[in-house]
Amino acid sequence: MKNYSKIWPFVLGAATMLVIFILWKSLTQKSEETVQNDYYIITNQIRKMNKMVVMEQDFSSIQKTKMTSELLGGLLPKLEKELITFTKTNAQVSYDLNKMELEVDSANKKLIIRSLPAADIKITPSVEIQSIDDTFLSRIKQEDLRKVTQSAKDNAYKTVNQQRLRNEGRKQLLENLSQLFVLARALNYEIEDQTGQVDTSKL
Repeated sequence: MKNYSKIWPFVLGAATMLVIFILWKSLTQKSEETVQNDYYIITNQIRKMNKMVVMEQDFSSIQKTKMTSELLGGLLPKLEKELITFTKTNAQVSYDLNKMELEVDSANKKLIIRSLPAADIKITPSVEIQSIDDTFLSRIKQEDLRKVTQSAKDNAYKTVNQQRLRNEGRKQLLENLSQLFVLARALNYEIEDQTGQVDTSKL
């Protein structure tokens, strides 16, 4: 009887330790599974976004060019020639999200934005000759056509406000990223921006 009284506290203590261990193991395992699941969800969303964000605008303009030419070394009055060109310009800004650097810190529950891709701006003007007003005595030469066409293209490049296009493209980029930020917030991840380009207070 005395032996049982000595063994009983030992058995009870061992059983208590076993129960505590099982509970601790269960809670730890669930916590690790949650962390792994959250990490998978966020990284999977990032992989889905690894594509090009493109925004484009179209512009058009008409340009009238007048040229004069001399006949017989200036003995006769100068003749005037006129060309009308129509220029259609496509301006495109794109961001390659494969060049974006994001780190998912699952241990500290942080989504860290290390770098965002730079904007790639492409301007493509297309020039059409709408009207040619020349005469038999003063034909427009092919070289003149090339000069007028190049002048129209140069004007098209100057017309596009690249800074405005870049800013609007940046807004579009952040709108695309907002889905990722909302998901991270829902999983209680803190968003840390190291680029200085994202206002995390508004996320």
